[in-house]
Amino acid sequence: MSPKAAACLVCKKPASADTRPFCSAACRDRDLLQWLGEGYRVVGPPAEDDTQKIGDYGLDSEQD
Repeated sequence: MSPKAAACLVCKKPASADTRPFCSAACRDRDLLQWLGEGYRVVGPPAEDDTQKIGDYGLDSEQD
């Protein structure tokens, strides 16, 4: 039984050894941009709002 060839995660072409698990640097970069642009989401519980309540003022706002 031979192992199944890995496919690119973006375009499904055969993966290249240099850019594995992607077929090219272009597909690798497209995937990174999806993560940076919040195109992908990780499922989990809602985030707590405590961090926003602690420092909810900017440099130009009046402090108490």
